[in-house]
Amino acid sequence: MRHWTLPDTHNIRDLGGYNRQAGGTTQWRRILRGEALHPLNGESLATLVADDLSLVIDLRGPHETAVTDHPFIGHETVSYRNIVLFDALAPIAMVRQPFDMAERYCSALDHCGAQFATVFRAIGQARPGMVLFHCTAGKDRTGVVAAMLLATAGVSHADIVADYALTASAEGLIAQLRARSLAAGIDADHVERMLASDAATMEAFLDCLDAAHGGIAAYLERIGLNAAEIDALTDRLCA
Repeated sequence: MRHWTLPDTHNIRDLGGYNRQAGGTTQWRRILRGEALHPLNGESLATLVADDLSLVIDLRGPHETAVTDHPFIGHETVSYRNIVLFDALAPIAMVRQPFDMAERYCSALDHCGAQFATVFRAIGQARPGMVLFHCTAGKDRTGVVAAMLLATAGVSHADIVADYALTASAEGLIAQLRARSLAAGIDADHVERMLASDAATMEAFLDCLDAAHGGIAAYLERIGLNAAEIDALTDRLCA
């Protein structure tokens, strides 16, 4: 099942089960993507731990991590890393000024190579078990990382786009974020643009990755990953 049905989350999803162009599929229970984890109760935490969660990567910035305690900081068996990916993709940043979501995603490729490399090395080097990476909504920073992981595994653009668009089905999460933003006085049209996970946005990002950066393999090499590190990243999701 792609969506993890934990009662206190809406958008934790498994990257397994996608067809690879080289044959086979991505593996289940290897890499999960998700939203902020502070709502997790003890039972939900225990479920993830029992399913062999080994590493949590928190992509949020300090203005987000300071608001609530993360349930996996200092955990006995699950490692926690906070790798701040791109603050301009944080909801608070997108509230402040008009934006084009696809342009922000493409800008991350230009300006966040070192952070992407750190994230991908952390995933490739994690001990056996599941890796879960997340941001606040599990859509933008998380969506870009997920897209790049699936591209590395040889998943088709169509399936990567479909995976991105699945956030729209997390109605409970979207409703919470919408209500919070509207209560803060943010323009309703702006809120809807901020919360959208339109297929066209991810299509534009993948086109940028290919046209401006030569595709995922060339991009990973450019940001400093060597062949062994790229193989480890691919094996994490596919072997």
